[in-house]
Amino acid sequence: MLTWSQKQKNSSAYSKESWEKARSTEESRREDSRKSLTKSMSAATHCRCFSNPTHTQPSLLVFSGGTAFNGVVEELKNITTRVAHVLPVSDDGGSTAEIVRVLGGPAVGDIRSRCLRLSDESTPEALAVRRLLGHRLPLHPQQAKSEWYNIVEGEHSLWKGVSKPYRETIRAFLSYFQNEILRRPNELFCFSNGSIGNFFFAGARVFFQSLDAAIFLFSRVSDIPSESQVLPVISTNDRLTLGCELGDGTVIRGQNEISHPTNGSMEPVKKERSAVPALPSRIKRVFYMSSEGSNLLHEVFPTANSAVLDQLNAVDCIIYAMGSLFTSICPSLVLLGIGEIISSRSCPKVLLLNGSEDRETSGFSASCFATAITDALNRAYGDPQKSLKNSPSQYINTILVPEDGEIPLDIQCLASQGIFDVITVHSICDPKVGIIFDPKSLIQAIADLLGRHMKTTVREPLSNQQ
Repeated sequence: MLTWSQKQKNSSAYSKESWEKARSTEESRREDSRKSLTKSMSAATHCRCFSNPTHTQPSLLVFSGGTAFNGVVEELKNITTRVAHVLPVSDDGGSTAEIVRVLGGPAVGDIRSRCLRLSDESTPEALAVRRLLGHRLPLHPQQAKSEWYNIVEGEHSLWKGVSKPYRETIRAFLSYFQNEILRRPNELFCFSNGSIGNFFFAGARVFFQSLDAAIFLFSRVSDIPSESQVLPVISTNDRLTLGCELGDGTVIRGQNEISHPTNGSMEPVKKERSAVPALPSRIKRVFYMSSEGSNLLHEVFPTANSAVLDQLNAVDCIIYAMGSLFTSICPSLVLLGIGEIISSRSCPKVLLLNGSEDRETSGFSASCFATAITDALNRAYGDPQKSLKNSPSQYINTILVPEDGEIPLDIQCLASQGIFDVITVHSICDPKVGIIFDPKSLIQAIADLLGRHMKTTVREPLSNQQ
């Protein structure tokens, strides 16, 4: 079997005509594959929407990032798999940053992370696929590159237990990712701490020229429940950059720079509270910034994914998950249409309060979280022509609080915001991040909340009839 380096030497012997012919054939094959996948996606969507009009499971939409809510995803399956996971695509840290730097496009790290958490674990092969796509390469650049070649050539032990159809499918997109890197000789790619799942995702996205298609493929390969959806809040094939404005007027560019500055290091981001200093001033707002041109501080206004808007109109419950408030949750809330729909819904709208402070929320109380979410959904500090004037209670009607959490619970301030339903949930202490929700208790609290809401909605029509 030829190694990648040998293949590249051989490829240099191709004539220009042979190369152009091969490239034309490849483009034709890609177009056929895109059409085939689009047809499959349409059929799958039709089946999912209309095959069972009377669902017994409640439907949820969760705004979250790629880390904090992962710990309760498995437990959530016990009450429902009808969950739309809405995630930002502006992460610019770790191997995601390297992919975006070389290949461009949106960040897929948070989406990949959630897809892996939702993936099947019921068979040895499913576990093998999950291990492979969840694997990270060594930190040392040369060791990482060597292991990557071993994986992409199909010789790594991680392939053990993966059947030929899965192996050929996954390898095809890993190989395509490798080929795309080699086509950019001026950009030296660093494989240090690289995520195999991210590489697979990036290969699929570039191949199909579609983030949605890449998610669909990843979902099928990792066998995610068909009722579950992982939705990028912005469906795009372009690079997105998050920015924030502090109360003192300072503007910070880049999600990682806001949340967990790494000074360009490829090492895993440290989530410990003491790992990074607090911001010099509170965050006033987050917004999207231009990734092209000379004025990189220019604000841009991407469009929300229509699938997210459709789900917001249909679900039984909307959840703002725990995690990085301004870099994981708010980037999904500031988009046009999100606040309009949420404020119009009468379903449970639940804030899962963090158990500990972080760099973004130093000195925050519970009402500060509610205010930040309200300001984001109202687009309070953006274009006055596009801002809303809704109250916090139109966006949040219940707050679940981890027991013994460090965030001050200012009940009177919450009441002044119109938020009266505050429920304490059992917690556990994580040695790295502090107090977090006990997963079973949290999901049970959500189930109880949904149960009460369903009883109320049934009782109200009966009362009206009488």
